[in-house]
Amino acid sequence: MSTRVGPSTHCMIFDCAPMLLRPFAAIAVTLLTLGAAAARADALDDAGAQHFADQVVRAHDAGGRAFAVVDKPSATLWVFDRQGRALGRSPVLVGQAPGDVAPPDIGTRPLARVKPSEKITAAGRYVTEAGRNAQGEDIVWLDYDAALSMHRVRNVPGEHRPERLRTPGAADKRISFGCINVPERFYDRTIDPLFSRSRGVVYVLPETRALGQVFDFVRGPDR
Repeated sequence: MSTRVGPSTHCMIFDCAPMLLRPFAAIAVTLLTLGAAAARADALDDAGAQHFADQVVRAHDAGGRAFAVVDKPSATLWVFDRQGRALGRSPVLVGQAPGDVAPPDIGTRPLARVKPSEKITAAGRYVTEAGRNAQGEDIVWLDYDAALSMHRVRNVPGEHRPERLRTPGAADKRISFGCINVPERFYDRTIDPLFSRSRGVVYVLPETRALGQVFDFVRGPDR
């Protein structure tokens, strides 16, 4: 696979840049508020993720590729093989703001022009491709034009990102500009071989809309 390198104007590539160097406790209060807003959608559990995976396989929507499911209210990522068998799960960091649609020009803006309410991990179906950010780090592109990627967690001064991945609950995990931050070990062992060295599919589930409004193949009451 070719590797697509991101231009320095892509905001999400610099997800590792500090936002506000506030104490962790102060940030946590802000994120608890955001988490409460996001909690209007039910957090997905393992059974719910498997049910979604079964529908992906039944509809042949992933095209025979491995795929991942990201649920923002629970800040969790599940990985499945091409037959829908679970390969692993991991906590992740996602966009600070609840919502499912990012501004159309988000990938061209400098960080200083991204409002807190615009730091959204957009819902949708993404075919992955290998890439590198402006610092030369390997990442997995979900949407190059929107500068949306999945990458190893960065140690951003004042944000305690690795520590957030180890706390219970999802509120602390709403911190990024939109990119999906994955624990380094899980990224190296699972994400990189399945979604960077070959193409896979990542489904970012909506948190403000029904599943059927985003994914046509979803059946049942969630539609």
